[in-house]
Amino acid sequence: MAARRHPPPRPPIRMPGFLSMLHINDLVYRIEGRPILDGATVAVPAGHKVGLIGRNGAGKTTLLRLITGEVHPDDGSIGLPRNHRIGYVAQEAPGGEASLIEWVLSTDTERAALLSEAENASDPHRIAEIQIRLQDIDAHSAPARAAQILAGLGFDDAAQRSACRNFSGGWRMRVALASVLFLEPELLLLDEPTNYLDLEGTMWLESYLRSYPHTVLMVSHDRDLLNTAVGAILHLERGKLTLYSGGYDAFEEARRERQRLELKLKKKQDDQRRHIQAFIDRFKAKATKARQAQSRVKALARMQPIAEQVDERVAPFLLPSPEKMIASPILRLEGAAAGYDPARPILTRLDLRIDNDDRIALLGQNGNGKSTFAKLIAGKLKALSGNVFGAAKVEVGYFAQHQLDELNPLHTPYDYMAKLMPEATEAQRRTKLGTFGFGADKADTKCANLSGGEKARLLLALTAFHRPHLLILDEPTNHLDVDSREALIHALMEYEGAVILISHDRHLVEATADRLWLVKGGTVRAYDGDIDGYRAELIAERSGRSRAVAAARETAADAAKGTGASRADQRRAAAGRRAELAPLKKAMEAAEREVARIAGEIAKLDALLADPGLYVRDPAAAQKSAHTRGALAKRLGEAEEQWLVAGEAYEAAESAATEANSVD
Repeated sequence: MAARRHPPPRPPIRMPGFLSMLHINDLVYRIEGRPILDGATVAVPAGHKVGLIGRNGAGKTTLLRLITGEVHPDDGSIGLPRNHRIGYVAQEAPGGEASLIEWVLSTDTERAALLSEAENASDPHRIAEIQIRLQDIDAHSAPARAAQILAGLGFDDAAQRSACRNFSGGWRMRVALASVLFLEPELLLLDEPTNYLDLEGTMWLESYLRSYPHTVLMVSHDRDLLNTAVGAILHLERGKLTLYSGGYDAFEEARRERQRLELKLKKKQDDQRRHIQAFIDRFKAKATKARQAQSRVKALARMQPIAEQVDERVAPFLLPSPEKMIASPILRLEGAAAGYDPARPILTRLDLRIDNDDRIALLGQNGNGKSTFAKLIAGKLKALSGNVFGAAKVEVGYFAQHQLDELNPLHTPYDYMAKLMPEATEAQRRTKLGTFGFGADKADTKCANLSGGEKARLLLALTAFHRPHLLILDEPTNHLDVDSREALIHALMEYEGAVILISHDRHLVEATADRLWLVKGGTVRAYDGDIDGYRAELIAERSGRSRAVAAARETAADAAKGTGASRADQRRAAAGRRAELAPLKKAMEAAEREVARIAGEIAKLDALLADPGLYVRDPAAAQKSAHTRGALAKRLGEAEEQWLVAGEAYEAAESAATEANSVD
């Protein structure tokens, strides 16, 4: 498969006068007198998928709450079309006796009310009206749509029929997300939707959002998701909003170019100001030059200074390497089993080794046993059977998201450091905290008042304090912004010990892991492919189209059984297998051409929509182009899926045919 390409960088989008789904005008909002939003203005066109980014604490969630009307601005306005619907994931997860599928369906209140009325209605005219309306809202396909969304988020048929109360909070938040996606609101607001998803669920959501038929505004720090699922980036910085065309990589390049231009303009303006000031200072006392000097004073007053770009510094992460390396393998599992009940182990047949320089990412859906395996490696669980060699000698650092809630809310980072360094002086402890990014302003802040990102930073510092030989990181990035995630990647690259990583952040996995292990079917095994290959397998598996692969292998195997056949029969069988491959190859190549064609059309529309003047010259054409792009984006997602499935079918059939030919 061809490598994914990101669109080239483009300047910020400005769309004066364009009919938008969301129009924010001079928005001001303060918390305890501190401005969070200060004259923020932006217009988001209907049908656009926009990623909302900004540093932790910049006000992204506050902006979503302002859009929903949960809080009200101090000044400015938020404009939305009449009769629009906003979808926003509720903070409380669903519970109770209702099954997952029933709960999701019940969130469509109009459908539920119409179906209830239809059971008791007796007036023929009203019955007709109800049935027409049910047909208009596609009510009869709703159970299938709800089931498809739940399956994409990791719930199989049995889980969908189970009561909501049977699931943990994280899984129930997935159900809340499923209900919002099921309703298909005209404006979909998502706040870190991948925090409760595994890598597999994140990949599904990425594909789903690309083909979503309406407007999406999504807060996310997942770089890969921001490169593939959205067509624009809305940057919130120092209370201002700026909209950029393209994904995250394009945003970074466009922002850097914008900063370079502004710095260049600032230098030029500073030179002009110095020149004017020198003229004023030289000639203001001379009568013959007084008028010219006075005009220069007015010119200087009118010259608005260009603000100097000052990026907020992201504190680096420090992951101290082991003081003394242990010879490989540092851990070895032989026939091990793990779980919580000896009668029902979660993982069995574990025959693996971990070397001192391994960087391993665990793949597999939530519930398959990734965290159980991590606990076994960390020594938090004893093996139910088999052997785990090397554990007594290995210093392990274990980070898990649930530990954030276990931090004492009344303790400060300094309190934790004092416990780890009882013999050290206060200055030594504070110096150590500084290396982990906790300066004087944060070292004495109670954990209750730390942000999620700051708590994650503290927990990582505690995890790595004793220079472990093996770091186990279970979803370390959930509360980290994009820049902090990049800082963590750099720290992991410099760390010299072994790493076991569980993460839904594909960019983090691809940047730091050099081995993949798949947790599936009650065991853990090495996975030979890459993330793209794994994604293709998931798509093929979920689309239920692996039948072509199985049929091709069966055909090849049957042909290979005829060991007593003549050479002529064998040649005819081989020719038949080649003939069977031809339509599969043709389908794969046709799907690839279709992907390239649609991508080309989208690129042309992106270039057209990036022209700010279009929205002034011809708003109707701009709106039509935006709608066309949305439809093409949906078609592109479908075409890519067809391409991947066709490619999988052809490759499997070709492999099976090769095996059969070798038997002949």
